[in-house]
Amino acid sequence: MTNQFEQLRNQLDEVNLEILELINKRASLVQEIGQIKTKQSIRKEFDPVREREMLDLITAKNTGPFENSTIVHIFKEIFKAGLELQEEDHQKALLVSRKRQPENTVIDIKGVKIGNGNINHVFGPCAVESYDQVAQVAESIKGKGLKLLRGGAFKPRTSPYDFQGLGLEGLQILKRIADEYDLVTISEIVTPTDLEKAVEYIDVIQIGARNMQNFELLKAAGQIDKPVLLKRGLSATISEYINAAEYIVSSGNGNVILCERGIRTYEKATRNTLDISAVPILKQETHLPVMVDVTHSTGRRDLLLPTARAALAIGADGIMAEVHPDPAVALSDSAQQMDIPTFDRFYEELTDLENRLK
Repeated sequence: MTNQFEQLRNQLDEVNLEILELINKRASLVQEIGQIKTKQSIRKEFDPVREREMLDLITAKNTGPFENSTIVHIFKEIFKAGLELQEEDHQKALLVSRKRQPENTVIDIKGVKIGNGNINHVFGPCAVESYDQVAQVAESIKGKGLKLLRGGAFKPRTSPYDFQGLGLEGLQILKRIADEYDLVTISEIVTPTDLEKAVEYIDVIQIGARNMQNFELLKAAGQIDKPVLLKRGLSATISEYINAAEYIVSSGNGNVILCERGIRTYEKATRNTLDISAVPILKQETHLPVMVDVTHSTGRRDLLLPTARAALAIGADGIMAEVHPDPAVALSDSAQQMDIPTFDRFYEELTDLENRLK
């Protein structure tokens, strides 16, 4: 090889290093912009207008030999990498991020530890209707050696004419049941005002799908000394869901349990579409426990067991499902609740799977 050839190669190496230095300098500027956006609550997302302005400036100065189309392609990749860098920085900054806290969050609720690798289930009626109704379900739960009882006292319903729950009376029933059967109670709360009352009666605050982005409620839940079970919103992306959890944790309460409950799609065969892939994604992206509500995701009693099996197989920390002594007369969601004999069979088969997964 000639000396000229070697010299040209050496110049190429030098130019490569100069390009590298400039790319990294640009990346640092992008990160600074991302930090400013975070402080000012500006969404870090693709801005096509800004991209077009930058590309027009670049191509106007292009003197070749590359065609403008090639230059546009190269710089679009650089722009894309910058956006990904901003997003990565954002994820690292989140308190719920696995990148910030590699170890799992383990939540201890009266001796029940969620998130430590053991499976814990939540069962109970859709709505608290009476003491006797909840007591029958509690007796079945207690008989199986389980501890977590759900029951709705405040019921945000699509129709204003549907049963809205017993409110404070429902919470009082749950408290009485918890004391008598030594159970941990979970119930949905819909306003910050009700939250103040609820902490006296229940052990875990549930924030339902319709309130996943009720930011005042999320912040209020972050200021109480009770674990929070946060359900995914009806049409929420995983990123939106994670940021909703961040509202609670950043307000001071790190005891958050995530619950995938299906999302709204065009499919009508089920009440919602269970996004089973959300379980491993949430576990990779966050350090929080993840449960799956098979009742609301399917809306079908015949699909509860298959979806529960899938949830456990993919790594969920537990299943949530609804049980009623007589679903035919239930005041809400009668078609999707199990009666107690069905619940017995459901739990027997679920336990069999758990044993095989160990």
